[in-house]
Amino acid sequence: MKIAIACDHGGYELKMKLIPHLQEKGYEVTDFGCDSTDSVDYPEYGRKVAYEVADGRADRGIVICTTGIGISIAANRVKGIRAAVCTNGLMAKMTRLHNDANVLALGANIVGYGLAEEITDIFMETEFSGGERHVRRIKGIEDNDR
Repeated sequence: MKIAIACDHGGYELKMKLIPHLQEKGYEVTDFGCDSTDSVDYPEYGRKVAYEVADGRADRGIVICTTGIGISIAANRVKGIRAAVCTNGLMAKMTRLHNDANVLALGANIVGYGLAEEITDIFMETEFSGGERHVRRIKGIEDNDR
């Protein structure tokens, strides 16, 4: 599975810990920045991952900022992206099962490394249920072009 990952300065340290963990699990990881703790604007990095996933160059994405909120909003502006901020394993499981979320958003100041690793593993290992009601609801999200 190909994973696109990016962060802003607030998520840099967590991203750098997650990349080797993902690689050890056998995932092909592409890092889209940022490359330090120097201040940057999160929308640029959220969009980089979102475009990789939306265009099919990555199977799933991970975006990280201080809370996970801003970078997830930026990613969700890209058509076809369903980015979900997860703060525990149940959220990661349910957003994959029911929402077929394709981008995981993490808040580096919200979850510690151990929990971020657990959330990431669950998100990557859980498949979409394919249930009729969930497919219908996802279509409802995608059809909401105003």
